[in-house]
Amino acid sequence: MTTTTETPVSSKRRRSTALRQNLTGWAFVAPFGVIFVALLVLPIGYALYLSLFQKSLIGGTRFVLFGNYVKAFSDPSFLSGVGFVIAFSLVLIPLQMVISLAAALILDITVTRFARFSRLMIFMPYAIPTVIGALMWGFLYSDNFGPLAEIFESFGRQAPDFLSSSLIFYGLLNIVTWQWAGYYMIILYAALQGIDPTLYEAARIDGASQWQIVLRIKIPLLTPALLLILVFALIGTLQFFNEPKILQKLAAGAIPNDFTPNMYAYQQAFSLANANYGATISFALGAVVFICVYIFLFATRKRGSFLS
Repeated sequence: MTTTTETPVSSKRRRSTALRQNLTGWAFVAPFGVIFVALLVLPIGYALYLSLFQKSLIGGTRFVLFGNYVKAFSDPSFLSGVGFVIAFSLVLIPLQMVISLAAALILDITVTRFARFSRLMIFMPYAIPTVIGALMWGFLYSDNFGPLAEIFESFGRQAPDFLSSSLIFYGLLNIVTWQWAGYYMIILYAALQGIDPTLYEAARIDGASQWQIVLRIKIPLLTPALLLILVFALIGTLQFFNEPKILQKLAAGAIPNDFTPNMYAYQQAFSLANANYGATISFALGAVVFICVYIFLFATRKRGSFLS
């Protein structure tokens, strides 16, 4: 029986090759790592540092530890903004899910050329920058020169003012749904394409109708994708900022500076030059987002899904 022993030269060569491969891998990752640390980790760390201090004209800057956070969670402006985004989420997310799911299911059973065109048209609002989309809807909502006002006027009626205090909730609801439903539809449609078609064939052989296939096969198998986009939608809605900030000047007082927590943080940091409290509001909102997402994941946990 013969045994082979590894020579010191071959062992050294193998270690050298492994080291060279590791260095090559780190060289490819390093540019992203530098950008990630410089543009995300360091700014977040600095914002956290700022949130622990309080600046005043008389006492100057002093260390208050969690004093700013105690103030934030008792601040009526911050609490009202949190209440608004939570209420907005409770209405917006189910509406988006129903529209995107219905569109994905319809396109999944449509095999004509029109289906491809429809997918592109439904997805296109997501490709439009938020600023352009919000300004476009601001023009459409205008009661002075918008097409909606002209259409109602031709029938002798007054168009609803979706930029007023009483209807701004629904105006923003329409804009965000229009912007994001197509993106969620693409995710659900891709998940539908991954389902084994033999399941449908077996169900039809057993006498299942199209509705039964949708309710008993397609929707249950879409559960992981539905939960995933629900988490995305919840996080994005709680951080609501772009659309109300862009429409603020067009809404004539219907959108105050503390309309959402992010708008309130922006006002504190850049309008009132109170960067310390602005950073605190941002981290307090982050805590609210974390708690809401954790509660949602805990309530919807399912063995065998991506959340388990």
